Amino acid sequence: MLAVSVSSDYEGVATRHTPLDLVDLARQIQEANQFVRATATNKLQVVLDQMRALQKKAHNILEDAARDKQLHEVACNFVKRPGQTYHLYKKSSGEMFLSMLSKEDWGQSLKHEYCGSYYLGLDHSWIPTSELEHKTNDLVAIEELLSNNNVMKQLEHTS
Repeated sequence: MLAVSVSSDYEGVATRHTPLDLVDLARQIQEANQFVRATATNKLQVVLDQMRALQKKAHNILEDAARDKQLHEVACNFVKRPGQTYHLYKKSSGEMFLSMLSKEDWGQSLKHEYCGSYYLGLDHSWIPTSELEHKTNDLVAIEELLSNNNVMKQLEHTS
């Protein structure tokens, strides 16, 4: 025998409910909970991915800062000027030094181990020359975005 209950809906109209109605309602609630959980999981995955990307970026910044500090402390016999490229060498004693002369400038008379070339940026950060073209392209693209979209004009109007 199928039990039937009578209740009134939100408008006060009597409606008949069967146990199957309760099963359907429970199923709907369960499905809704699953959708809510899936949506929250997807949104949290996006946040987690962003956190990982930011963590990697922070790690890279710290590595660059350590490299910059080390290069600023390396021995050299001249005043380092932003906008110039300098070359890092290692003496047989292990002492590192910066030179204005490239490996090619030294030619056959090079007696030290060549360790890399670095551009001293205007902000006094060191950019490996192998990355310089990429950084320059990025700066050109940013400048183009700023000029094409009139971002600077918009910023001036908001201040």
